Amino acid sequence: MSDEDLSEVTSQQSAQRSLLVLSGANLQLLGSRQPEIYGSATLEDHMSAARDEARGLGFSLESLQSNHEGDLVDAIGQARSVHAAIIINPGAFTHYSWAIHDALAACEFPIIEVHLSNPHRREAWRHLSVVSSVATAVIMGLGASGYPMAVRAAAALLDTQQLGLAEASTQE
Repeated sequence: MSDEDLSEVTSQQSAQRSLLVLSGANLQLLGSRQPEIYGSATLEDHMSAARDEARGLGFSLESLQSNHEGDLVDAIGQARSVHAAIIINPGAFTHYSWAIHDALAACEFPIIEVHLSNPHRREAWRHLSVVSSVATAVIMGLGASGYPMAVRAAAALLDTQQLGLAEASTQE
């Protein structure tokens, strides 16, 4: 095996154990914005809990928060060659960002959509998610438990995929 082939295999193995958490508009305000709805934990508190969960399951975790739709679209595009799954709380982009929808639709790995509150128990305009149709799973309304749960879900989906691939290769 050449050095180039070995580098590609190492990169693929690294991506298999790497998760990306994306946070959309206004989520930098968690902890101070409407704590009666979103809780008192900050975004960093949520990311710390998610990182701890990921680490315990043998995954690395990177995170990005942006109020700019294009930044999230770019991150999704780059994630396709770097990460094994995306966990996303699009914030307000949930309801109208077809650009994020289309970027996620191009991904061939698990996508977990997360919302701290349950949008279906809130204003009617929050009931529509343009992201849900391309998400593998949706976790909502579980507050601070949502992010660690999303990590566990992504890990379980990836482990199931790996098991399926291993079984398929032994049957050939």
